[in-house]
Amino acid sequence: MIFDKEKIKSILPHREPFLFIDGVIEINGAEKVVAVKHIENDESFFEGHFPGRPIMPGVLMIEAMAQASIILYYIAKPEIVKTNPDYYLGNVKAEFILPVYPGDKLIIEVRGVKILDYAAITDCVIKVKDKITAKANLVFAVRSKNE
Repeated sequence: MIFDKEKIKSILPHREPFLFIDGVIEINGAEKVVAVKHIENDESFFEGHFPGRPIMPGVLMIEAMAQASIILYYIAKPEIVKTNPDYYLGNVKAEFILPVYPGDKLIIEVRGVKILDYAAITDCVIKVKDKITAKANLVFAVRSKNE
């Protein structure tokens, strides 16, 4: 593990139960980050989505890809992330291919398409057991809390 959960918490503003990255297992400069998330059997969202047949909501898969994208942004722009800015998703194009169940291990791959000082575009893929379960193109803005 290149980044453990404590390092992740030093980068992301999110905390449990809304933290969807357990660690980073690969970094290829500012081009690519691979993160992992273990989906536990007792995740709170499974209670209502869906009783008797729990499936991870697609919006939470997007959130996991967005959080991994912020980690990639941190690799590219550490001086900006150290100021604890706010992040805003501006555009999401997502495709959900397979369901995610309790006990699955998400492998979240993020590639930087364009990373600017106060915005980024990323292409993301989530795999479970080497099968693509979701993919997305994300556009997000980064704003200083003082603006």
